[in-house]
Parts: sequence; structure tokens; C-alpha cells
Amino acid sequence: MEVKLWNDKREREMYDNFAELYAIIKATESLEKAYVRDIISPKEYELECQKLIAHFKTLASTLKDTVPSIEQFVDTYKMECSAAINRLVISGVPATVEYRVAAAANTSNSAAMVAGCVQFFITTMDSLKLGMLAVDDVHPLLSDIYGSLNKLTFLPPDFEGKTIVNEWMTRLSKMGASYVLNEQEARQLHFELESSYNSFIASLPNADMIE
Repeated sequence: MEVKLWNDKREREMYDNFAELYAIIKATESLEKAYVRDIISPKEYELECQKLIAHFKTLASTLKDTVPSIEQFVDTYKMECSAAINRLVISGVPATVEYRVAAAANTSNSAAMVAGCVQFFITTMDSLKLGMLAVDDVHPLLSDIYGSLNKLTFLPPDFEGKTIVNEWMTRLSKMGASYVLNEQEARQLHFELESSYNSFIASLPNADMIE
């Protein structure tokens, strides 16, 4: 006897999203273990981890009504994924970024300031992916990034990220609050933010410099 998991297209999409969420959590757990066991290089780990975190944030936002608690989802499906929960839910950034944040804190800035800047970048890029493209949605997010970058004294005055974010803020300020970025504008902004984020991460002390 055939048993159907869904009764309509909406339910089928929900279960497909559940399956994708399950896969992301399991993949993150495996990635964390591979990194701890030195099976994967820090560079490869960070790249893959950033992708998984970005996918997770987008999917978790989509499923916020049906999956209000990721921990409960993990418990329901009997997943042993404590490392993945720590990375995806608690930390929100790759372990390598955490190490560099800690190293930066040993110079002239606190870990909270650096971590905050990382979160502002990720939040803004995720918001663009979720279609939050109105000027009055995007401009405050860019302002958060710009303000946090200016607080980090180890960054040079002409740091690429500052210039790019400031240029976009100036551009958006000339538009109406209700103006919605078109697909090309949103794609370009996301591309430039991602480039700025990568430059910011690269500017932090290398993980191998930490004692």
C-alpha cells in the first residue's frame, strides 16, 4: 500500500524544505568533524561552511512558521548534531572566523565589535537574497555595516568595504524610500558586499598566528 507524505503541492514543498534543512544540518556536522580532525584545510572549510550557513539562514527564515525551533526539529528527527547546532544556530560564523575574531580582539578591538561587523554583513546579504529590496529596508542595513567598519581601528581609512558601502548609501539616499531595487541592482549590490566581506575577513589576523 502506497503511503503519501503530502496531500497537496504546499505540503510537498514543506517536506522538500524539511529534507533540505535536514541535509544542511547533517552536512555541517560532517564538515565540523572533518575540520576538527584536520581532514580538510582551513580555507576549504571556511568556504564550504559559509555556504552552508548562508543556505541555512535563508531556509530557516522561510520555515520560521513551521519550524520555530531548530533544536526541536533536530530532536524530532533524532539527529545527533551538536556541532552543527553550535555552528549554525549559536555561532553563525565558521570556526576559522571565530579564531580570527579572537586574534583581532587581542589587538585594538573587541571580539564583539568584529563579530558584530561579520553579522551585519551576513544579515544584509541574506536580506537581499530574501527579497528585502526597498530602500528603507536596505539603507539601514548598510548603515550598520558602515558604522561597524568605522569602529575597527585596524582597518585602513581607504578600506575597500568602507568605500563600497558608503557609495551605495549615497546612491540609495538619492532614491525614494519606497523605491525597490531591480534584479540587476540587487545582484550587483550583493556581489560588491560579498567582495567587501571577503576583504574584511582577509584583513583579520590569520588563524595560524594565534597561539
